[in-house]
Amino acid sequence: MSEQGGGWFRKILGGKAPGTEAQAEKPAEETVKKSFFAKVRDRLTKTKTTLISQTLSIFRRRGKVDEALLEEMEECLIQADVGVETSIHLIDSIRQRARKLPSSEEADFEWLRKNFHDLILEEIGAEPPQLHLPDPLNVILIVGVNGTGKTTTIGKLANRLRNEGRSVIIAAGDTFRAAAIDQIRIWAERSGCEIIAGADGADPASVVFNAIAGARSRGVDVVIIDTAGRLHNKTNLMKELEKIGRIIAREIPGAPQETLLVLDASTGQNGLSQAKLFQEIVPLTGIVLTKLDGTAKGGVTIAVRKQLGIPVKYVGLGEGLEDLEPFDPGSFVDALFVEAQEEEDSSSSTSSSA
Repeated sequence: MSEQGGGWFRKILGGKAPGTEAQAEKPAEETVKKSFFAKVRDRLTKTKTTLISQTLSIFRRRGKVDEALLEEMEECLIQADVGVETSIHLIDSIRQRARKLPSSEEADFEWLRKNFHDLILEEIGAEPPQLHLPDPLNVILIVGVNGTGKTTTIGKLANRLRNEGRSVIIAAGDTFRAAAIDQIRIWAERSGCEIIAGADGADPASVVFNAIAGARSRGVDVVIIDTAGRLHNKTNLMKELEKIGRIIAREIPGAPQETLLVLDASTGQNGLSQAKLFQEIVPLTGIVLTKLDGTAKGGVTIAVRKQLGIPVKYVGLGEGLEDLEPFDPGSFVDALFVEAQEEEDSSSSTSSSA
């Protein structure tokens, strides 16, 4: 599991990270859960079809839990980008649970649905991960390759933090990509946040320094830092992030409090390959999965935790400013399975009537 909290740049440079003990205050849980459940239920149709509906429909066709059924289920999971390792683990767990059933009990549809639900929840963790922002001035570093939705994520996250009562400054640290500053400036305006930027090609570390100085002088709560996504040149990216890190660690001991990797969910397992490369460069504290509403590869949500050991902290469920949601594992899994349960109830009712 990646270390939660700040000071990782100092570890890269051979120093020690100050301890950060406090935890961010939890939001109003019931409202958040209802909102997230509704959005997942309504917007993840493709993922529900490939990951849950098709998988459970195999049982309706075969009528019993046997090796043929389990092999077909495993194939469906892999196609939904759950990943080979995670898919094998899930199916083997179902196999072991079925073998332990007393002879008087049957592995019927409801048994399979419940155990499948519970095993997926175990994989992604039951507790909603929280942002770790304990200090008067906190830094959230955003990393990821270009095209993953990094810029829009920063705007949406800034908007969410402002709605929670925090003041935010955005540092336009991607000075390499053409029009990156203009794009993030638009999102800063939409979210009502101040932006600190330099000229195209300016030293990103100087932009970060100016943003932190500005945040301190204004009493701002959070600095969100954009970074370049030139993963094809890992050496240059590493040097750039180290330089940014020296500035952050010097100006704010214990920062960055969060380092979030933005992944495009539609890239599936390819996104996990990107994540593993970024893990070699920076210790990540969380994942933001974008474009989850438009993909059938939402199974990657399950694979992330097992393969990377990093929690998904936010998911993107649309293009709107409000469409970045704190990830609630329980509501996510419940919403994926709700239609399967409704279909089974309907099927049972029809059979009873007949």
